[in-house]
Amino acid sequence: MSSSTALSGDSSSFAPATQAVIHRYGGAGEIELETVRLPAPGAGEIRVRHTAIGVNFVDVYHRTGLYPLPALPAALGVEAAGVVEAIGAGVEGLQVGQRIAYAGPPAGSYATARNLPAARAVALPEDVADDTVASLLLRGITAHMLLTHVRPVKAGDTLLVHAAAGGLGLVLVQWAKALGARVIGTVGSPAKAELARLHGLDHAILYRDADFVGAVQDLTGGQGVDYAIDGIGGATLTATLGAVRPYGMVASIGQVAGDSGPLDLAQLGPARSIALSRPGVFRFMADPGRYREGAAATLARLQSGLQACVGEVLPLARAADAQHLLESGRSHGAILLRP
Repeated sequence: MSSSTALSGDSSSFAPATQAVIHRYGGAGEIELETVRLPAPGAGEIRVRHTAIGVNFVDVYHRTGLYPLPALPAALGVEAAGVVEAIGAGVEGLQVGQRIAYAGPPAGSYATARNLPAARAVALPEDVADDTVASLLLRGITAHMLLTHVRPVKAGDTLLVHAAAGGLGLVLVQWAKALGARVIGTVGSPAKAELARLHGLDHAILYRDADFVGAVQDLTGGQGVDYAIDGIGGATLTATLGAVRPYGMVASIGQVAGDSGPLDLAQLGPARSIALSRPGVFRFMADPGRYREGAAATLARLQSGLQACVGEVLPLARAADAQHLLESGRSHGAILLRP
């Protein structure tokens, strides 16, 4: 153990930190900044001083209570990059001053610093920048889960990706193209269509101007796509079933537009023979081996050409504005908070 290791219970090891917390579920106005004193990291923990914080839709779901947090008050956020500042007993393989990133629970990344289970820390190579990894580690693990585990994608497959110019959408487009797939995406504006095309999208559908199901059928000669990934939910999920070929799959990974309600199995088959998956990346990452696998796959993709797109960087004090921007649909790429 390093001579810089912080000893749990040593009051001299307390460190100040600012956190963006909620005391009750509700709108973005519930987010408040609070100053806390972090104790020395306990056994199996590290203290990380953040340099870049990722903003994700799951943060909104946590804030509203759609996905309840273990207890309130609580700091929001599930993704960040930073520098190891102190190490608790029993931690091996990490050093004070080392650059790391992490994704997933426990929540609490909306902070200048925090204590974190050391098992969540992912050591960063020198050629991967903090902003880059903080903007897409969770999304990269999600892409790995969707394209490797939920439905392995191979060269020649055709995919439909909703919100193709969003933070996750741009990662999915690039990842699927690297696997040799053809990718069709829905976007909300010509500017977003151009952004998605610059990241490899084959065909952009302006969903506000066109029936995306009809457009997909035209682009696929009436066959439909092999695989559709939908983070929109609501009526979009139901409509997406009509864009998939027989024996294809729809993965429902979010509900920005709300719950689609009960689905009649007759909409899936046997006449249509469509598979519907509802995978959760937090459940995927609950397995330490899969978490490490997904993180390693993401870093490897970054080192082989996966491009990060950071659309906005806001100070931690504007965490509520960051969530407003994400919810509005006006953002493109990822949103970061700067501690």
